[in-house]
Amino acid sequence: MSSSQWRNVFTFNKYSQITAQAVRNSLKDTQRLAAEKRGLTALRYQKWENGKGGEQVLLEPEAESKSNKTPAV
Repeated sequence: MSSSQWRNVFTFNKYSQITAQAVRNSLKDTQRLAAEKRGLTALRYQKWENGKGGEQVLLEPEAESKSNKTPAV
């Protein structure tokens, strides 16, 4: 596959997800777990009215609560 043919198959975001997962899978367990935690993101949004920000709302509150838990050793 040439360097530009992958663009016909999937987007750059999908390509970077695939390569990041491949790198994480190649790491040792302790480093892999730390890398996977850094890969988790939570989306928050906030409605602004009259120049003042309202309450921040989590888009997926379950995802953040799961990522905050530390694994048992």
